[in-house]
Amino acid sequence: MRTDDDTWDITTSVGSTALFVAAARALEAQKADPLAVDPFAEVFCRAAGGVWAAVLDGRAPEHPLTSLEFGQYFVTFQAARTRYFDAYFRRAARAGVRQIVLLAAGLDSRAFRLDWPAGTTVYELDQPQVLDFKRDAITAYGAAARAERREVAVDLRDDWPQALADSGFQAGLPSAWIAEGLLIYLPARAQEQLFTGIDSLASAGSHLAVEEGKPMDRDAFRVKVQEAKAIDNERGQWWQLVYNEQHAPAAQWFGERGWTAQDTALLDYLTTAGRSVAPTSAEAANMLASVTLVSAVKG
Repeated sequence: MRTDDDTWDITTSVGSTALFVAAARALEAQKADPLAVDPFAEVFCRAAGGVWAAVLDGRAPEHPLTSLEFGQYFVTFQAARTRYFDAYFRRAARAGVRQIVLLAAGLDSRAFRLDWPAGTTVYELDQPQVLDFKRDAITAYGAAARAERREVAVDLRDDWPQALADSGFQAGLPSAWIAEGLLIYLPARAQEQLFTGIDSLASAGSHLAVEEGKPMDRDAFRVKVQEAKAIDNERGQWWQLVYNEQHAPAAQWFGERGWTAQDTALLDYLTTAGRSVAPTSAEAANMLASVTLVSAVKG
């Protein structure tokens, strides 16, 4: 269970969810017609080894990611999310933004796989041990970043705006921000602090992209957490990591502060991308229906 001062590396607590998501991206890349291809997702899973390599090789038939009732839909979800945010960053780059901020960067590989314009700096904020794993895996693989990449080892519940400034971020210049797979792991008060921090540091012309989920009914969520404690796999552990809270819908919050925001339901985006789904389980249906993808530009 979460505590106010918990921490993690890549294989524990919130950190392990980055590997779960990376494995999903890697499985999508194995398809004949993938929605998105992240070649570094496999790099990270191979570096972690164990079950993560086994999933990619088809040697983990009991793993949640390989299940028909959940895994196939989660993989599609992650692929769509990756495609959406990749397109978002390309738009920001075309608009002239040269400061990129990855909040809770995890195993985001965009600094290495997107074609960034000259002069772009990518700031990656996350727990120090997560950044250490990522750096070691990339170094062993032999890849180089396609932009200037700066690691900012900080907990987003601490004074991350100061840590970002200390790393060279210039608030007077436009920036592009992403909060992908992050809000569900923050209590409502921390979400508010995050939004406030972004708004205070983002100049006019800055861009923002957020993935958010609609909280469950509290009683239903409490039951789900209790059930999850008896499930000895990543899905069971995940339910014990999320907060099931929402400070405010991102499009509404930023829209009230001078941003032009647009929100897109994940299911609608899947239809637009030609990957409509009809989940066969209530869990998968609820997961897909609860997710909204938001992008915004500050006036």
